[in-house]
Amino acid sequence: MTKNKDTNKPEADSLYFLKILMYFLVGAIWLRVSFTTTPIPIGLVIGLIFVSHEHFQIDRKVEYAILLIAAILSLVAPVGIVLDATNI
Repeated sequence: MTKNKDTNKPEADSLYFLKILMYFLVGAIWLRVSFTTTPIPIGLVIGLIFVSHEHFQIDRKVEYAILLIAAILSLVAPVGIVLDATNI
């Protein structure tokens, strides 16, 4: 029997950086609806679902931290999707 050497192959640095960047962008998405004052962190929820189903679970804590930092930073910045009920 031969061992498959690809099972323990670490991720490339560029792929790891791209994954962190994507988690930051997804975590920064908020849904702001005009008739409510509280925005909804849909990007954080979607990101948490992606992290929980991640194939490589080694860096799960780092990915959770990136999502939380992105959500907190984007709460004060005008980032996200705005649904204005007056234009419907």
